[in-house]
Amino acid sequence: MLNNPPGAPNPLPTDGRPVMTVSELNREVKQLLEGSVPLLWVGGEISNFAAPSSGHWYFTLKDARAQVRCAMFRGRNRNVRFQPGNGREVLARARVSLYEGRGEFQLIIEHLEEAGFGALMRRLEELKAKLQAEGLFELTRKKPLPFLPATIGIITSPTGAAVRDMIQVLGRRYPAATVELIPVAVQGQGAAQQIANAIALAGRLQRHDLLIVGRGGGSLEDLWAFNEEVVARALAACPIPTISAVGHETDNTIADLVADVRAPTPSAAAEVASANAATLLDTTAAISRRLKRAMQQQLRHVGQRLQITRNRLRHPREQLHNRAQQLDHLELRLKAAMDNQVERRQQMLSSSLRGFARVHPEQQISAERQRIATATQNLQRSCKELITRRHDRLQHAAAMLNNVSPLSVLQRGYAISRNADGEVIKSVQQVTPGEQVSVILASGEFEATVDTIHPARE
Repeated sequence: MLNNPPGAPNPLPTDGRPVMTVSELNREVKQLLEGSVPLLWVGGEISNFAAPSSGHWYFTLKDARAQVRCAMFRGRNRNVRFQPGNGREVLARARVSLYEGRGEFQLIIEHLEEAGFGALMRRLEELKAKLQAEGLFELTRKKPLPFLPATIGIITSPTGAAVRDMIQVLGRRYPAATVELIPVAVQGQGAAQQIANAIALAGRLQRHDLLIVGRGGGSLEDLWAFNEEVVARALAACPIPTISAVGHETDNTIADLVADVRAPTPSAAAEVASANAATLLDTTAAISRRLKRAMQQQLRHVGQRLQITRNRLRHPREQLHNRAQQLDHLELRLKAAMDNQVERRQQMLSSSLRGFARVHPEQQISAERQRIATATQNLQRSCKELITRRHDRLQHAAAMLNNVSPLSVLQRGYAISRNADGEVIKSVQQVTPGEQVSVILASGEFEATVDTIHPARE
């Protein structure tokens, strides 16, 4: 129900139906919009741009079929990195609202950036952060490249200059390798999916020892297929070592970060993947020379050992005499060892007998008797000391009890009076004149009659 000022028309129809004011309607719609629609991104072209002295921006965001009013307040537009104007294509992060004063639907802009390159860069950074958090860029998951791959697969466009450069470098440096081209589109609609499918197929077939994935240079939009998540995940899942060769040295894509090795150019990728034939021949020749020298040295060493062995050969009779002498020497050593062992055993036996004598039962019984006697003396002495201490404590306690005993008090001339009920008389209020009381003294007890009561003085 509405409370209207005096004199205002009554908004209630005669039939009692409630009616909202325009202000209430706009406020309800605004709250409904702001509470039900989350923060969102909107892209379009700026028109009717205005920047009054307040520092706020007001403009219309439109496309070919519709438009919407927008407001960006001063605290937010300070962070915009470009100067907006009519005709600019932009991306806006905004929340929906309603301008109550005119009942106009509008967007409250929180963030504004240029469309096209800016949007691509934002998508690129968001995907980088996501994949990095999953560990796809970690060096620990990257596979080493084979030294001499027998079959090299190249995933690229069959008509670009990049494939010709790579085949030429591989043919010159490493003609022994088999090079297979896996043709795909490297830009445009569906290119990323083709590249990902080719990587996955090569991984399943396992025909290649190494994969090169790449293309020649271009703009960010041209290279965008190699920034797609589907390509990154295909590279990460590929069991074959991969080289990413996208664009020029200054170009960096997500494929470069996920692949096992990143080459600055396609030609450089071919060089990384191959060994130089001339270098291999020189290396083979050097190894052959080292092997020949090693064999010659080994033959000389074997010949020297053979000559030494020949010189050491003797007549069988001389060897028999030497063996007999060695046998006699071993027999003497054995006899000496046996004598030494017998002597040591005898010493051990004597030592054991002495030890047994020390632990004879009679000696142990005598020692135990001595210990019992000593313990008995210690126990008797401890008991006497304990009884003496307890007797002293008892006498001290008796003296203290005697000091506080009523009998001791009576000895000093005091008396205890009891009424007929046997209660100890502590106050004159407990007795009446003529009442019989008992008086207890230190040497006896007598009966008395109360004659007069004198109250205590104040």
